[in-house]
Amino acid sequence: MKASVSIGDRIELLRKELDEHNYRYYVLAQPTISDREFDIKIKELESLEAKYPEFASSYSPTSRVSGEPTKLFPPATHAIPMLSLANTYNKEEVFEFERRINDLLGHSPKDGYTCELKFDGVAMSLTYENGKLVRGATRGDGVTGDDVTQNVRTIRAIPLAIREAKKYSHLKFEVRGEVFMNLEGFRKMNAEREELGEPPFANPRNSTAGTLKTLDSKEVAKRPLSFTAYQLQFIGKEELDLQTQTSRLEFLKELGFPISQYTRHVKSIDEVMDFAMKWQEERDSLPFEIDGAVIKVNSLREQDELGKVTKSPRWAIAYKFEARQAKTILNDITLQVGRMGTITPVAELEPVALTGITIRRATLHNSDEIERKDIRIGDTVIIERGGDVIPKVAGVVHAKRPKGSKPFHYPKNCPACDSPLIHPEGEVNWYCENPECSPQVVARITHFAARGAMDIAGLGEQSVEQFVRAGFLTTIDDIYTLDDKKETLLALERMGEKKLENLFAGIEKSKTQPPEKLLFGLGIRHVGTNIAKLLIRAFGSIDVVAEASLEQIDEVEAIGPEIASSVYQYFRNPKIKPILEKLKGRGLPFSGEKIKRDVIELEFFKGKTFVLTGTLSTMSRDEAKDKIEARGGKATGSVSKKTDYVLAGVEAGSKLEKANELGVRVLTEEEFLKEL
Repeated sequence: MKASVSIGDRIELLRKELDEHNYRYYVLAQPTISDREFDIKIKELESLEAKYPEFASSYSPTSRVSGEPTKLFPPATHAIPMLSLANTYNKEEVFEFERRINDLLGHSPKDGYTCELKFDGVAMSLTYENGKLVRGATRGDGVTGDDVTQNVRTIRAIPLAIREAKKYSHLKFEVRGEVFMNLEGFRKMNAEREELGEPPFANPRNSTAGTLKTLDSKEVAKRPLSFTAYQLQFIGKEELDLQTQTSRLEFLKELGFPISQYTRHVKSIDEVMDFAMKWQEERDSLPFEIDGAVIKVNSLREQDELGKVTKSPRWAIAYKFEARQAKTILNDITLQVGRMGTITPVAELEPVALTGITIRRATLHNSDEIERKDIRIGDTVIIERGGDVIPKVAGVVHAKRPKGSKPFHYPKNCPACDSPLIHPEGEVNWYCENPECSPQVVARITHFAARGAMDIAGLGEQSVEQFVRAGFLTTIDDIYTLDDKKETLLALERMGEKKLENLFAGIEKSKTQPPEKLLFGLGIRHVGTNIAKLLIRAFGSIDVVAEASLEQIDEVEAIGPEIASSVYQYFRNPKIKPILEKLKGRGLPFSGEKIKRDVIELEFFKGKTFVLTGTLSTMSRDEAKDKIEARGGKATGSVSKKTDYVLAGVEAGSKLEKANELGVRVLTEEEFLKEL
C-alpha cells in the first residue's frame, strides 16, 4: 500500500510538472526545460500509467489522444451564439464605426478600445465545467457548430483542466479563440509531406480547418496546431466581476490560456488606426498569419448596451488588411492541360517569400489576361495572394523590363501531346481536343473518382497519376478492372496490401452512387452537379439522356443551348459508347429508378429558387440542395433578381454581397433548418 501511495504521488507530481511546463511554454512563452526533457517526463508518466491503470485520468497530459477514430462530428449548439464580425477595409469606415458607437452610447467609449490581431485560423469554442474541458466546438453558423472535442484535446496549448481548478470549480464558462498553425510548424509539416510524396497544404488556415475535421485524433496530434484565446463568456448566473475585455483576457491567462501578447488597450480611434497600420506593415515579422485587426469596445457594460445587428455585434469590427504583394522575376510561362483540355498558363517565378510562404508559381488565367497586362518572360512582376490564399500576377514593373523582350504567344500545339490547339470564337481559352492526352486522362479519372462524383476513397490524383503512368488506367471504365490486376499493382512503389484492399472497397462502394453522380463524373463540359440532377430527373436515366435529341435536351428547365449542345455532342462521340457499355456491365447505376424521387412540396420551397454560399455546419451544400429539391424548390449557382433566397453559411462570399445589393432575402442555416 505504501509503495502504491508513493507511485500515486509520483504520477500526480509528474502531471502537475507537465501542466506547469505547458503553461510556461504556451502562455508565458518562458520555457524552463528543453523539449527533450519534457518528452522524458511524458514517457515516464506514460509508463507509470500503463503499469498502474488504477491511477488513470482522462485529464492527464498523456490522455490528449483518444484510442479510436470518431465516425462523425455531432452538432453542438452554442449556449451563446458565436457572432461574426462586420468587416471594414479602409480608415473612413473605421471612423464611421466610431461615429455609430458615439451616437448609440451618447458619448465616446469610457474605457476606450481593445485592439487585437485577427489570427487567420479557425474560430473555436471551449466549454469548461468543474474546472475541466468538456467540449470543443467549431463556430458553424454561429448557432450550431461541430463537436470536435476529441481533436481539440490534442492541442497542447489548450488546458484540459484550468489552473486554480478548485478555486473556480463553481464556474461554468466558455472560452473562445482561434486554432491556428505557426508558420515554422506549417513549413516543417509540408516538408515532411513532400518527402513522403504527399501534396503540400496550400496555406496554414486551410490545413488547420482540414485537420480539425480529421476523424482520427492520432493524426490530428501530429499536426502543429496552436491556440490563442480572445473571449471569455460565463454560462449561467455564477460569474466574476470582470467588466472589461482586458480584465477578462488577463483572467484567461491566469487560468492557463494563451492570449495574444500583441493585444493593446487604447483610448482613441486614432490609436486604433495606429495599431492597425503598424501591423499591416509589419505582419510578415509575425510567426503566424493574420489578415487584419479586431477593434472592440473595452467596457462589457457598453458592449451590452450597444447590442448586435442580425449576425454581428455593434461593439466590434474587423479591419481587413490589403492583399500582400511582392516583386520577383518571371522566369518562364508554362502551359497546363486541364480535364476538358483547357490550356492554362502558369507563371514560373524566381522564388519569393510572401505571407510566410515561398511562392514559386502563380496563375496567369488565360491568354487574354497575359495580353491585357502585357506580361513577358523576364519581366519583374508583382505577385499578390488574392484573399491571402491563391498567388496571382497582379501586374508588371515595366520600367524594369529587359531589352529585347517579346510578347508571349500560345504555341500551335499541345505542350503535353503535340496535338493542334484550338481557340473557339468568342472564348478566352485555348483547348487540346485529344482525349488521350495524358494530363487530361489523369484529370478526367481524378474528377470521376472525386467526392462530388463517384467518391472513390483511395483514388486521389497521385494514385491516378501512378496508375496512368504504369498503363493500368487509360479511361474511366478501367477503374473497374483494377481488382483483376492485384498482383501486378502490388509491385508498384508505396502500394501495400491494405491500401489496395481499401481502394477496391471504395471502387465497389461507388457502384451504389445515384445516376446523377455518375453523369456528373463523366466530365461533360458545362455539366455540374445541378445540371446532372436536372437531366436525370427529366429523362429518368443516362441511357435516355444519351439518346435524346438536341431539342429535347434544350427543353429541360435551366438548360440553355450551350449546355444542350455540349451534352448532345458528348454522347455522339464514337469513343464514349463503349466506355458507357463497360460501366453498365460492371453494375454502375444508369437508371433513376434506383433512387427515391418523391417530392413532398412545402409552400416555403415550392417553385422558389435558392442559391447557396459559404460552409454549412449541419450538412454539405449538396445535401442542402437535395433537401430543397425534395420540397419543390430549385437550387442554382448564381444570384440574380429571379433568386428568392440565398442560404448563407460560414465565410459566405461574393454571392452574399450580391444578394444584399439586389435585396434578395438571406437565410441563416438556423432559419433554413426551421423551414425544413
